[in-house]
Amino acid sequence: MRTQQIVDPTLAEGQPGPRAGDYIVLLKPRVMSLVVFTALVGMLVAPGHLDPLRAAMAIACIAVGGGASGALNMWWDADIDAKMKRTAGRPIPAGRVAAREALAIGLALSVLSVGLLAVVANGIAAALLAFTIFFYVVIYSIWLKRSTPQNIVIGGAAGAFPPMIGWAVATGGVSLESLLMFALVFMWTPPHFWALALFVKSDYGRAGIPMLTETHGRRVTRNHILGYTLLLIPTSLSLGLTAIGGPVYLTVAAGLNLRFLAGAWRVFRRPEAAAEADGQAAEKRLFRLSLSYLFLHFCALLAEAALHGAGLARW
Repeated sequence: MRTQQIVDPTLAEGQPGPRAGDYIVLLKPRVMSLVVFTALVGMLVAPGHLDPLRAAMAIACIAVGGGASGALNMWWDADIDAKMKRTAGRPIPAGRVAAREALAIGLALSVLSVGLLAVVANGIAAALLAFTIFFYVVIYSIWLKRSTPQNIVIGGAAGAFPPMIGWAVATGGVSLESLLMFALVFMWTPPHFWALALFVKSDYGRAGIPMLTETHGRRVTRNHILGYTLLLIPTSLSLGLTAIGGPVYLTVAAGLNLRFLAGAWRVFRRPEAAAEADGQAAEKRLFRLSLSYLFLHFCALLAEAALHGAGLARW
């Protein structure tokens, strides 16, 4: 838990007023894009047919819900954002948007997105969206992030819910396939963020965030990256054995997993002196690979759905 007020809720005297772009940044559009993409894939690979207009409205609601989470996260984290080089220019710590305004925007968009999703889709999808917002803001941002080095492991669930929400929009429920899509994102999150933490270590330390690199050291972090990668691989491949998988998905997943395992192994074996000497090059490569890893897995699921729609059975 934090021990100080994040920022004064009113804009400091002499600070420039908010620009339109500041409100977009407040919604974390890069994170929102991942939320929208995985939710859309979850919706498109689900069985049955969904009216295109309702589908578009549902995706818009999920996007707004993701943006609401981002605004509430920035409201709460403004004090630590101000201490980190990569986040100090965000609208609240930079003094362009008042904390109270960000809180109001986040709460309003949360209510709006959940309420509209219940109307255009169903109660299960709306409940999952509401729980996702709650989990990201309360469980992760307010509780876990500042209290445990396992913040990324448990908090990763927040980013793993969108494909389940998309599936629920299309089917009105939860299934093995949606649970495995959740598990794929959930197991991917720790090695993805710990690779990042290895080369932005000083930022997290300066902000007092108990990232694993700070509490247990870089050697332990490298061990954990490899360990979670070994758990990620069977999770990834098991999705290919379900009704939404198939030979295309399994081929793509196998290739990606080989590359990811090789990258995690290189990071695991690296002495700290070698990593410092080349500016954490292997760690940065693994982080970039982790981005394409998740994206291409979901693209492969879309390819399987397209083949199935063309009358080519996946299994």
